[in-house]
Amino acid sequence: MNHSLKRLARTAPVAALGLAAALAGCGAPGGQASSAAKSGPIKAAIINPQSGQVSSLGAWELKGVQLAINEANQAGGIDGRKIEVSVYDDQGDPTVATNLARKAVGDGSIVVFGSATSGNSLAMAPILSGAKVPEITSGQSPKLGETGGKYMFLNSPPSTVFDETLAKYLVDTKGFKKIAMISNNGAYGKGEHDAFLAALRAKNITPVADQTVTPDQKDFGSALTSVRQTEPEVLFMGTEEVESGLIAKQARQLGIKAAFAGGAPLGTPVYVQTAGGTVADGTIVSTPYIGNDKDEKTKKFAAAYKAAFNEEAELHGAKAYDGANIVIQALKATKGEGGEKLANAIRAVKYQGLVGNFAFDENGVGVHETQMAVIQGGKQVATS
Repeated sequence: MNHSLKRLARTAPVAALGLAAALAGCGAPGGQASSAAKSGPIKAAIINPQSGQVSSLGAWELKGVQLAINEANQAGGIDGRKIEVSVYDDQGDPTVATNLARKAVGDGSIVVFGSATSGNSLAMAPILSGAKVPEITSGQSPKLGETGGKYMFLNSPPSTVFDETLAKYLVDTKGFKKIAMISNNGAYGKGEHDAFLAALRAKNITPVADQTVTPDQKDFGSALTSVRQTEPEVLFMGTEEVESGLIAKQARQLGIKAAFAGGAPLGTPVYVQTAGGTVADGTIVSTPYIGNDKDEKTKKFAAAYKAAFNEEAELHGAKAYDGANIVIQALKATKGEGGEKLANAIRAVKYQGLVGNFAFDENGVGVHETQMAVIQGGKQVATS
């Protein structure tokens, strides 16, 4: 681990602190940004699952942030000041994430990267916005901008963009009419469910089945049996990586022949590995990042990622890298100051990133389009 990243992951959940107590350790809201200090490291935090079922997301995003911060520090940092990132493990648990947000504010972090999940990001939002600490999240729930206000920023599109693009492709391009849905009742699943359902209704399509499961469910026999009875052409999955893979595998075991479709989770190696390559092939994915060979920018990023971590880059690392580079640009504009000044600087950044061209709106959404891909041989390939 580079010296600029201080790992605090895999510790016991931090005891709950009152917001006033958390802020007392760092002066006025905005922590370090509001103090007179203009020297020493600029403190940031990444709050992400480093353990638990969605730990793969946290691991990818940590590497994306780490790569961007290391590059910035090696280039001289912010006016000679290094950026120091403390790493916190939220374990995929909103309560833990809330406590860690207080901890990060108390420790003087002026920006938080994370979380990878909408539920955890939503849980942290009141703490961070109250402390005037910008939050750069990979969550996709449309509620994120409403909850986090001017201090919430998404490093990829929200569910509405993913699912409007997907519905257009399935209905208008492919001509599918019998579409079934299965989604979980967590923050991500609810966002996906509502966004995709609205996109279908806008095209006068009513799903032939609409099943809800829980985020930690493992057996989907009952829900999939109901889906099978409708003989769908497509099964939309509004669930995370591992759960989507389990649903796909069990659907095929029950004889469901429908094409699988969904957002970013279905384009990940975790989905492919969980479902099995044969099952995953043919899955239709709406994504802002199809692969590492898209253009010179993605090739350069993938090469640097491979050199640093000895593994292939993918979407979550790419969007975390984008988010970190946007923050770095904003910090240069504020000369290392945080608080409202940093939030305004982030919103003003126009950035040609790996996952799209960023131009933030009032809800903190920076990228407003996705592309269509299909899984072939375990990898995403752009649709023709």
